[in-house]
Amino acid sequence: MTESTGSLGPSIWAVSDARAGNAAQVRAIVSALTETRRWMQIAHIQGTAHRAEPLTLQPRAPWTWLPGINWPAPRLALPPDQRAELNGPWPSIWIAAGRRSAPYTVAARGWSGGQTYTVQILDPKSDPSAFDLVVVPEHDALSGPNVLRTVGSPSHFSEDAIEQAGQIFADLADERRKSVLVILGGDSKTHTFRRKDAEQLEAQIEKLASEGWRVRITTSRRTPVSVVASMRALADRIGAQFWAGSDDGPNPYLGWLLYSDAAIVTEDSANMLCDAAWHGLPVHIARLSGKSAKFALFHEDLIARGCARWFEGALNQWDYEPLREAGRVADQIIEHLLERHPQPDLPANNDKTPMPDWD
Repeated sequence: MTESTGSLGPSIWAVSDARAGNAAQVRAIVSALTETRRWMQIAHIQGTAHRAEPLTLQPRAPWTWLPGINWPAPRLALPPDQRAELNGPWPSIWIAAGRRSAPYTVAARGWSGGQTYTVQILDPKSDPSAFDLVVVPEHDALSGPNVLRTVGSPSHFSEDAIEQAGQIFADLADERRKSVLVILGGDSKTHTFRRKDAEQLEAQIEKLASEGWRVRITTSRRTPVSVVASMRALADRIGAQFWAGSDDGPNPYLGWLLYSDAAIVTEDSANMLCDAAWHGLPVHIARLSGKSAKFALFHEDLIARGCARWFEGALNQWDYEPLREAGRVADQIIEHLLERHPQPDLPANNDKTPMPDWD
């Protein structure tokens, strides 16, 4: 892990429990926070021990059997290699996601003597006041003076990543009219991608192709193998673009998000639904088998905000303000950091301020 003793601006540790969805939310907020226009506001804060790579913490039983955040000797719950990385100097900002990371977020606040600003994403199932900021989806209904509720999962795509994808997939810019991105999730604790779900969706996609829609289909690591195979066959049959892994070439996900006119996203993934909403695409939610009260509330939130509608076989076009929740979280963090570390006053005598030499 890359580590330095100092940094221009506050130092950050991005922490997760190795779950892909949790790690993605941490990355999104860090990415939004470190964009130039935001970072300039807090660049005067001199941090130490910045970590260029995420810190993964995977505590083990019997600690994981215990509720709450007050684990005895939480370091001992970690494998030796992870335990060795969990030492000071401590960062300016600690951003973590997932219930099993929460005890370490609280501990970092104490280990740093309260100097580390701690952000916990998702409901820690404990008192929110133990953290500096708790970020939860609206449907969790958690409240408190330091709780920030978001519509779904914080998504963010950096300016550099967008520029790079825009260049790599620039040829898609000529295929924007009637282009639809189909984003497939899969089996989870709450939903199942059954054969009947796939067959219905395949028939709907085939009809869209016959109506002149350019179709792009991408799968996730949770998509059942049988569904991947049948969707690939569908793509071959209708002349659609298809990506399921590195064997299909460079990942076009961001390029397709940039250069599509609508999205169909299966209902099981908050991250994927919010990715499409971040880009302001009309999001059509495709049903799978299974249900969840929290997911139902999340879908209602997306629909009420104007981001999404249920997919019934036809595609519609509408406009709404893109969903930029990671940016809203980043702005909240900056506001709190500036309360702790006010920006220094500029020199009263502007003649002493060196001007840039453009020659």
